[in-house]
Amino acid sequence: MCGIVGYIGKDNATSILLNGLKRLEYRGYDSAGMAIWQKDDSIALTRRVGKVANLASALPKDQDDAGLGISHTRWATHGGVTEPNTHPHSSCNGLIHLVHNGVIENYEQLKSTLSAQGVTFSNETDSEVLSNLIAFNLEQQDEPITEKSVHKAIRTSLANVEGTYGLAIICSKLPGTLFGARKGSPLILGVGKKEMMLASDASAIRARTREVVYLDDNQIVTLTNDNFSITTMEEDEVVPEISTISWKDEDAELGEFEHYMLKEIHEQPTALENAFRGRLDLTEGTCKFGGLNLSRQDLRQIDRILIVACGTAWHSGLVGEYLIEKYARIPVEVEYASEFRYRNAPMDKNTLVIVISQSGETIDTLEAQREAQRKGYHVIGIINNVGSTIARENDGGIYQHSGPEIGVASTKAFTSQVLILSMLSCYLGRTRDLSYAEGCKMVKAIQELPALIKQSLSLADSIKAIAKDFAKYQDFLFLGRLEMFPIALEGALKLKEISYIHAEGYPSAEMKHGPIALISEECPSIVIVPDDETLKKNLSSVQEVRARKGKVIIITDSHDIPSSLADEIIIVPKAHNCIQPILMTIPTQLLSYYIAVELGKDVDKPRNLAKSVTVE
Repeated sequence: MCGIVGYIGKDNATSILLNGLKRLEYRGYDSAGMAIWQKDDSIALTRRVGKVANLASALPKDQDDAGLGISHTRWATHGGVTEPNTHPHSSCNGLIHLVHNGVIENYEQLKSTLSAQGVTFSNETDSEVLSNLIAFNLEQQDEPITEKSVHKAIRTSLANVEGTYGLAIICSKLPGTLFGARKGSPLILGVGKKEMMLASDASAIRARTREVVYLDDNQIVTLTNDNFSITTMEEDEVVPEISTISWKDEDAELGEFEHYMLKEIHEQPTALENAFRGRLDLTEGTCKFGGLNLSRQDLRQIDRILIVACGTAWHSGLVGEYLIEKYARIPVEVEYASEFRYRNAPMDKNTLVIVISQSGETIDTLEAQREAQRKGYHVIGIINNVGSTIARENDGGIYQHSGPEIGVASTKAFTSQVLILSMLSCYLGRTRDLSYAEGCKMVKAIQELPALIKQSLSLADSIKAIAKDFAKYQDFLFLGRLEMFPIALEGALKLKEISYIHAEGYPSAEMKHGPIALISEECPSIVIVPDDETLKKNLSSVQEVRARKGKVIIITDSHDIPSSLADEIIIVPKAHNCIQPILMTIPTQLLSYYIAVELGKDVDKPRNLAKSVTVE
């Protein structure tokens, strides 16, 4: 969940690492630090709690940079947010300096063993244990320190580690060499001209190079400024596959927008068009996917679908459950990835597993995918990051093509996921009993979606005014029925994430079974009311809130709701049911954003949150 940037090359490492850390700030963190190799062969360590700017201001102005260093933004797991707990961590003998993403589960046992050997510790982290373990094993070799001996010490140490890690490592007795290792936590090698980089996220290195190697689990990489080699833990040489980062620099720049979240909300027409481009077939009234690796006969054999995801992606999966069951008539379950591999629930042999992850690195989802594959199930992914671990390891997949999403609170990735699930419901339905006519209606509706999203975005100014009036409240209810219930859940999550206001999403009819006790003048309700068979029932729920003096905001596609029923009515364009949940989402995103801005919150970097959750 933290950020790693390492550099070895001809240029100033300090400025390159600092720029990389700034590009990783969106991931969420609480402290930052770097270790820089000096021309006198010493290593300068600087660490600070708080923002990268704090680290930048603390760096020595006269640092004699030798073009080698490692850096890190930390999201606390073991130990509080203090300077001693901030990365990089050094071994007590000063031999090894490293930065670490992940969790070492047996660190207490390792710490006890090392302490018995006279090794001392200065902080509370599991990562410091790792630096001391590697240094201890290096000393035990009783031979000159070389690239080979350090590599062996790393390999020996990691063989005794339980847990996950992405590592960048330097040895104070080995100038001109940078090491990396990966298991369960993403690590990317950037291949430049007379320079190499390591990073946990491609955004940290794209300013220097677009040529990257995505490391796999149980691989160790050794880098000099003009070469690199990769081996497995068993010392087998790995032939690297060099990929190219496809997105452009401007894709990750703010441009005219105040925040990345607002930028990404407004990028949704383009992101959604990218998601369906080349995948619609109006002639056949269906959608098409090239990477599922399933024949039509395979699709006909599917008796059940299990969707596995976390957070916002889980909400998109819930929408997908309604749509796939409605249009493809296949039973669907949606499971939290964090629960799936521990629950060992019985599954039908003809179950298709769909995992959803914007980053493709969500550790719970990755491990759920591996568990499903271990049991012989075909797993497909809905992923935005083409080179991610989930994308590389699954049996087939659908890329979102949304471009980089920098804001921690997901917006365009969520609507893109919902759209792909809607398209998948059409595709699966047309292999079964969905009619040609209905398939054509769905395809036409999807083609119209970008224009309809633009109409919904035109409501931004009026929603901003509503947000100004409602920002004073500390509790909200979000209510919806059927496929609008997950939209209520997602709306509540967005408000919680970026404004820190308590909000809950419920099925509208379930309000009477407990949550109605919360209704008061101080607890507004946001009710999603589509103009369909649930209209009257939803309006009855609104009446129940109004009867108890509750404030109400209605989000609807109906022009016939009396203004007296709500304090505010937000009307989105009317559209086919297969895309209507996406249109209903836009006002909830804008409302959450403008409330957070009104309250002066850091919208793009909300407290305690990380963009990609890579630790369990």
